[in-house]
Amino acid sequence: MALRPVHVNIKARDHSAVGRFWAEALGWSAYSAGPTTYVGPAGGPVRPDPVFLGLDVVPVPEPRTAAKNRVHLDLATASAAHQAELVARLEALGAKRVQVGQGEVPWTVLADPEGNEFCVLEPREIHRDTGPVAVVLVDCADPRAMARFWDEALDWTLHEVTDDHAVLRSAGGTGPYLEFLRTPGAKTAPDRVRLDLLPYPGDDREAEVARLRDLGAGVLGIGRGDAPWTCMTDPEGHEFRVLAPA
Repeated sequence: MALRPVHVNIKARDHSAVGRFWAEALGWSAYSAGPTTYVGPAGGPVRPDPVFLGLDVVPVPEPRTAAKNRVHLDLATASAAHQAELVARLEALGAKRVQVGQGEVPWTVLADPEGNEFCVLEPREIHRDTGPVAVVLVDCADPRAMARFWDEALDWTLHEVTDDHAVLRSAGGTGPYLEFLRTPGAKTAPDRVRLDLLPYPGDDREAEVARLRDLGAGVLGIGRGDAPWTCMTDPEGHEFRVLAPA
């Protein structure tokens, strides 16, 4: 038994506008056939995409707080010129430069139209085959503990773990990395950006939820309707959802 990350879930007051922003930012398409806006490669929504990790932008009534998100996206670039061009294009789409205590760094920190932070990275060889999203980055207090939990929770491969960071990627070596970075401060608000996880066909969602609880996860609530889900928290309180099997 194991779970697959299937979406990065982003809460938004205007899911259509935020979805359009991210579609333009990533060179993907936005699909709003249901109550959310899915952002993924051209060809229609695929759950799960065999290569990339799509975005699912979901409507919520409450605005985000002033607290920095504990989860954000890092975008890949191929050259210094590409990085500069991408930053300029994102600013033209409505992104704003923000300060989150980064100091002098080679990447640029921006926020989407509803204030969700993300980074445009300088070119890095390790990210040349990830697609537009290089990393889903999670702030945490104890990367080793996060590595133990998420390595057991997911079907992804643990690539590196130190006192300062832990890195996982899909077993097939495709798509973005999932990185846990030691960061000062603690969670003070509900997550606006989180992962959605999907069981394999034939697996039981409730059994997966029970397995995660045994690993140290908590349960926040149960979804309703045709596509039920369970909202959970990892051992440091980062929220994620376990969806119904596809």
